[in-house]
Amino acid sequence: MLVIVFPGQGSQAPGFLAPWLELPGAADRLRWASAVVGSDLVAHGTVSDADTLRDTAVAQPLIVAGGLLALRELFASPAELAAAAGAVAGHSVGELTAAAAAGVLSPEQAFVLVRERGRAMAAAAAQRPTGMSAVLGGDPEEVAAALARHGLSAANANGGGQVVAAGTLEALEALRAEPPAKARVVPLQVAGAFHTEHMAPAVGTLEALAAGLEPGTAAVPVAANADGALVTDGRELLRRLVAQVSRPVRWDLCTEAFARLGVTALVELAPAGTLVNLAKRQLKGVETLALRTPEDLERARTLVADHGGATATAPTQQQTQQQTQQTPQEVGP
Repeated sequence: MLVIVFPGQGSQAPGFLAPWLELPGAADRLRWASAVVGSDLVAHGTVSDADTLRDTAVAQPLIVAGGLLALRELFASPAELAAAAGAVAGHSVGELTAAAAAGVLSPEQAFVLVRERGRAMAAAAAQRPTGMSAVLGGDPEEVAAALARHGLSAANANGGGQVVAAGTLEALEALRAEPPAKARVVPLQVAGAFHTEHMAPAVGTLEALAAGLEPGTAAVPVAANADGALVTDGRELLRRLVAQVSRPVRWDLCTEAFARLGVTALVELAPAGTLVNLAKRQLKGVETLALRTPEDLERARTLVADHGGATATAPTQQQTQQQTQQTPQEVGP
């Protein structure tokens, strides 16, 4: 059972797209994507510095573009992906990449959505200085109590002893100065408290935009951020993509879903590394690969050949509706 995953914001690094643009046609596709998003993704993927890439409106389209470029080299179409992978998933903005990979969104739709997502979230973040910090280790109950004490939200539950706290910069600094026992607090290179109530203004913007889209049916189930449910209905996945902007990412539940499917190999597409590191801690015995550069493609194709072909059973519409009714209220900020 093969699972393909796509990282979220914070995974980008200066120059990460440079080796990909040496492949035939890649630079042309990225220039086309640049025209859609209104940003020079070629420059941002090759020469822009870390401070520039920290800008939400820059980072999000760049991450989606990187994922889709790498995907194109591994699978020619959503149908080819579906023939190999049992499920796909993406962390935060990576869920939008996953939706495009599965055929729910066309590349054009994905780039328009991520353009507006990045701009709306950047505007929301500009209303008050906020940020995010990873809390590594510690007792889960003590970590939760510390976040509550400082008025912070658990924006990402990543599993493996990692929770991402989000809120005002003052509150994050207070948490760093007084961390939970046996825990480290590491500031993240993001420009806002994503997946919290601070992003509520962006949700309305995306809801209005998504209302005019006609999504397709997923060729391969997408393990959704909110609860790990396997979603194939395009309209339902689009609704979830909009809602997750201000709701926590439960990557721990996505990982549990992979385990239930019987995953034997997991490949993370560019800019890769973060999700593979989590998988190594939580999915023991599963082969993993961070597809960082084209040099990793040969091994990726070997993993596809060795582990691809198993299919996942998506939930019925009734099961999806039950999960929709239960989970957002349980995990929402």
